[in-house]
Amino acid sequence: MAAASSSDSDSGRAESNEANSKWLDAHYDPMANIHTFSSCLSLADLHGDGEYKLVVGDLGPGGQQPRLKVLKGPTVLTESPLPALPASAATFLMDQHEPRTPALALASGPCVYVYKNLRPYFKFSLPQLPPNPLEQDVWNQAKEMSLPSVPVFLEVSGQFDVEFRLTAACRNGSIYILRRDSKHPKYCIELSAQPVGLVRVHKVLVVGSTQESLHGFTHKGKKLWTVQMPAAILTMNLLEQRSRGLQAVMAALANGEVRIYRDKALLNVIHAPDAVTSLCFGRYGREDNTLIMTTRGGGLIIKILKRTAVFVEGTGEVGPPLAQTTKLSVPRKTRLYVDQTLREREAGTAMHRTFQTDLYLLRLRAARAYVQALESSLSPMSTTAREPLKLHAVVQGLGPTFKLTLHLQNTSTARPVLGLHVCFLYNKALYALPQAFFKVPLLVPGLSYPLETFVESLSSKGISDMIKVLVLREGQSAPLLSAHINMPVSEGLAAA
Repeated sequence: MAAASSSDSDSGRAESNEANSKWLDAHYDPMANIHTFSSCLSLADLHGDGEYKLVVGDLGPGGQQPRLKVLKGPTVLTESPLPALPASAATFLMDQHEPRTPALALASGPCVYVYKNLRPYFKFSLPQLPPNPLEQDVWNQAKEMSLPSVPVFLEVSGQFDVEFRLTAACRNGSIYILRRDSKHPKYCIELSAQPVGLVRVHKVLVVGSTQESLHGFTHKGKKLWTVQMPAAILTMNLLEQRSRGLQAVMAALANGEVRIYRDKALLNVIHAPDAVTSLCFGRYGREDNTLIMTTRGGGLIIKILKRTAVFVEGTGEVGPPLAQTTKLSVPRKTRLYVDQTLREREAGTAMHRTFQTDLYLLRLRAARAYVQALESSLSPMSTTAREPLKLHAVVQGLGPTFKLTLHLQNTSTARPVLGLHVCFLYNKALYALPQAFFKVPLLVPGLSYPLETFVESLSSKGISDMIKVLVLREGQSAPLLSAHINMPVSEGLAAA
């Protein structure tokens, strides 16, 4: 009885999870023996009967015995061997005759094979024969585009005759964006790690990297957002639900999760029994929204999106976020607040102009002060490339004798500095120094040199002043850099 009760509770929990999920489990075969990538999956109406088939460029177990498979539902419809490992598969229309059945292009080894009605139709070898004269202009424009590295992911948007953008993620860890009339990349996105996927969602380029993160960029290379993943990204693809106008990116992770994001908002999480290595979403059979996944062990998973499913931004679950249920303590509007609101409404333009004028004046004064500091060498850091120096001072002691330590550093990478002098400017009625001018030894790059001296306070009235430190080069009147030291009050004299 206890075993039966446990079994009933497990089945009830599974039915509850199925009811709360946005997906219907249509098929799962862990022994389907399909080993492929997202680029080698394609959905198309190959026979023009309205029923979409799944085209798979199968690598075979261990990369041996590659085959071209066409699936109808969960079963393999046709299967034919390939001479080399497949790299990508795509469908396209070759003619305008009815019924318009698409052809299949499969990249395998150094060739591109074209199948029509699931039969070999064309074979293009690389390097290929001279192109057709009608296509000569197209190839001439395409060959003028060059990239600094070998591309591994391509994303194209637009029309060739009007305007298009070509985005290429290359092996040097950079993403290059080309336009129709550009021979060289117009924009470059430098990644901190190698890319593992490239998907365009509306006008945003979503890039997955080996640092377990998703990045969003504009078409001009500006970074919009970054989302950290809980595991390594294995593959990515686009999810497009046309009935609701939704476009999102799917990312399969090494921990068995498939995460769906719209921008940086998490919409849904799918837990697979094994790590997913390929993803494909679209019309399959007669269902418009079908998700097809293959696993690392060769399994096949088919899920159908429920027609009532609505993706909500947040944790991937339906319902408002928890922060939305927290009631805010909004204070009552006072008379002063109402008067100020009316004043801002009536004089908003004048207030904005006054603010902009003050802001411009502040920027102007800051720029003038910065230029003056550069011209008079008032900065503790040198701005010249010949003598890249850095200076800071430390005052120690209670008085009347203070220990003044100057830390002078040569920030150059390989060039030593020689022939420098240090000069102190101070009020001789308040302070006395044993040596107000001395020579600086050779400064080796990267090391901080402490230059020590003693300052004696001569005033018995508890008065302090500022001491200026100038770093000079022999033969030049203008200092290289300077520092103003506010000396503390001598507590020894004050106590006496």
